[in-house]
Amino acid sequence: MKRNQPIKVLIVDDSPIIRSILTRVLSDQPDINLVGGAKDPFEARDLIAQHRPDVIILDIEMPRMDGMTFLRKLRAHYPVPVLMCSGVAPANSRLALEAIEIGAVDVVAKPNAGGTAAMVHLGEELADKVRAAAMASAPKPLIAAKPAVPEISFRAAGIDPQRYLIAVGASTGGTEAIKALLSRMPADSPPIAIVQHMPVGFTASFAERLNDFCPLKVSEAVEGDELIAGRAFIARGDAQLVVRVTGTRRTLAYAGNTPVNRHCPSVDVLFHSVAEKCARQTVGIILTGMGADGARGLLAMRQAGSITFGQDAASCVVYGMPKAAADIGAVEHAASPTEMPRLVVQALRRIGSPARGAAIRT
Repeated sequence: MKRNQPIKVLIVDDSPIIRSILTRVLSDQPDINLVGGAKDPFEARDLIAQHRPDVIILDIEMPRMDGMTFLRKLRAHYPVPVLMCSGVAPANSRLALEAIEIGAVDVVAKPNAGGTAAMVHLGEELADKVRAAAMASAPKPLIAAKPAVPEISFRAAGIDPQRYLIAVGASTGGTEAIKALLSRMPADSPPIAIVQHMPVGFTASFAERLNDFCPLKVSEAVEGDELIAGRAFIARGDAQLVVRVTGTRRTLAYAGNTPVNRHCPSVDVLFHSVAEKCARQTVGIILTGMGADGARGLLAMRQAGSITFGQDAASCVVYGMPKAAADIGAVEHAASPTEMPRLVVQALRRIGSPARGAAIRT
């Protein structure tokens, strides 16, 4: 949905250098209006009352009041979409992911020193995240505070999980959608390869948080990882993840760091590799996110014989990527992430049967 007015953005960060860089890289965006910069939440409070921003870019570590505390106050009194601005050190990246769990829309990596090209890339990436945040629905309570006990089992349903692969792609809102999906996948799930648009330095922490919460073993993907049942792999935040097949052995590999659809990793890159190598034994899932990354790759998977799912509009933070996929006929079944594990079992049981083309029960 297009906006009639520019997106009003407030930056809250105690570093004048960071505020200056973020202001500079966003200043050329005609649909974004920077209404101010605050050095701490107390100064931000007055600017919020004055300008009523549409999106806030919020630092995690600040004197007087940290960003996490301020985020909780915002969620209670002024639930504006928030992008957390965080350094990539493990402690900070874990806090940024915790912030998403309590209501932030996405995370932005703090800029490092760089030349003109790096600043242009930062501006494009940050502007895209601001636009996505401005479009975001209120975060959905997709999962309980404690892990759910999966009520399904692939082997009990007569499915050999090692025969199959699940490929997942997501962007804005995807960290919680992926968590909702994986928390309900049983320990005997087929291997799962995941691309989540996320800055380098955050994907390892994301995998660690999922591993603590989910029945599967979850890790950041490493070159040469074998795709085996009971494992889920998160693409590294600075490289393109693909599937390789040698005989009956399927492994993960990284194929450079050239952006595709302005993303690295790109969902389309993963999905196209699956469509080429092992589509008929794969389930493709596209989750919440802005833009169209993954739509054409999911269509290629479906045309090559994969079962495909798209997150439904009601459960998306941003119904962009799933909509783009649905619009071109790539989505076979639409559902929420919490429903998908059960539906995946149903769909895999239908492979090779006359009912394959029938609708699965939601």
